Amino acid sequence: MNADERRFAVLRAIVADYVSTQEPVGSKMIVERHNLGVSSATVRNDMAVLEEDGLIAQPHTSAGRVPTDKGYRMFVDRLTQVKPLSAAERRAVTAFLDGAVDLDDVMRRSVRLLAQLTRQVAVVQYPTLTRSTVRHCEVVALTPARLMLVLITDSGRVDQRVVDLGQVLTDDDVAQIRTLLGASLTGRPLAAASVAVADLPGTAPAELRDVVTTVATVLIETLVEHPEERLVLGGTGNLTRNVADFPGSLRTVLEALEEQVVVLKLLAAAQDPGTVTVRIGEENEAEEMRDTSVLSIGYGTGTVLGGMGVVGPTRMDYPGSIAAVHAVARYVGEILAGR
Repeated sequence: MNADERRFAVLRAIVADYVSTQEPVGSKMIVERHNLGVSSATVRNDMAVLEEDGLIAQPHTSAGRVPTDKGYRMFVDRLTQVKPLSAAERRAVTAFLDGAVDLDDVMRRSVRLLAQLTRQVAVVQYPTLTRSTVRHCEVVALTPARLMLVLITDSGRVDQRVVDLGQVLTDDDVAQIRTLLGASLTGRPLAAASVAVADLPGTAPAELRDVVTTVATVLIETLVEHPEERLVLGGTGNLTRNVADFPGSLRTVLEALEEQVVVLKLLAAAQDPGTVTVRIGEENEAEEMRDTSVLSIGYGTGTVLGGMGVVGPTRMDYPGSIAAVHAVARYVGEILAGR
C-alpha cells in the first residue's frame, strides 16, 4: 500500500467511525479498530497530512478529528463499492411497492420506504407532465349529449373531464370521435398531442365539427395545464435525532424543505436514472442547505419522469444511502412503466 492509498484508508476509517459513533476520531482508535498494519505514529503523520489538505479537521474541544465536506467528497468519489441492499431488504422493497394501488400510493410508499431505509428525510417528485406521453384516451357517453374524456399518460397520471355538447350523438358518432382522438393522441408527448388535437376540427366530418371543436378545446386545457410540480416529503423527524449535526440551525433546514422550490431545484440536477448525484455541504447552492448532504436520482425507464432522493446531515452513511436511493428509484421506474 503506497502512502496515498494508506492515507485514503485512514480517511475512510475516520469517516466510518465518525458516522457510526458521532465522536471525533483519534489515531489510537484507528489503530485498534482498523487493521491498517501501521503504527500509531504513522497514522498520526497521515492525519496531519489529511488535515493540511483540508480533508479532516479538529473540533475545538477534542483531540480527535472529523471529516470535512472535502473529506466526505473524496470518500464518496472513491466509493468503488456501494453497499448493496441485502436480499431481505430487496424483498421488502418489492413487496411494499408492489402493493401500491395508484400513482399517489406509489409516491407515498416510496417516500416512506426511503425514509425508513436511510433514516433521513426522503423527497419524491411527482412525474412531471412535460415529460409524459399519452398512453390512451377513452371517450365514454354519459348521456347522448354528454361525454366523459379519460386521458391516461405513461407515468400513470389519469385526467377526467366531462363535456356538455349541446347536441345529441349516436353510438357511431361517439366511436368516430374515439377513433379520431386515439389517432392524434396515442403515443405522443403532451406538447405534441396538444398541437395535434388543435388540428382535429379541420379533419373531422362536417356534421361532427362543432362537437370535435368543443372536445378539442377541453382536451387542450388538460394537456397544457401544468399544475404546480408536486413533492412528497417523509421522515423529517429523522433530522431532529441529532441536532448537533446542524451547527447552523436545524430550523432553517426544515424551513427550506418546506419551500418546495428549494427541493425541486435540488432534484432537478438529477436527470440520470443510473447515477445518484451527491451534493455535500457547501456544494449545495441554497445557503440554508449548507449543513446537509443531498443524494438525488432521476427515476423512470427510458424517460426520466421525475426526481427522488434524501436529505440528511453531512455525517451520513453514504454507501448505504446511495444504494437505497438507487434501488427505490429503479423499482419505482419499473412499477410506473408497467402500469
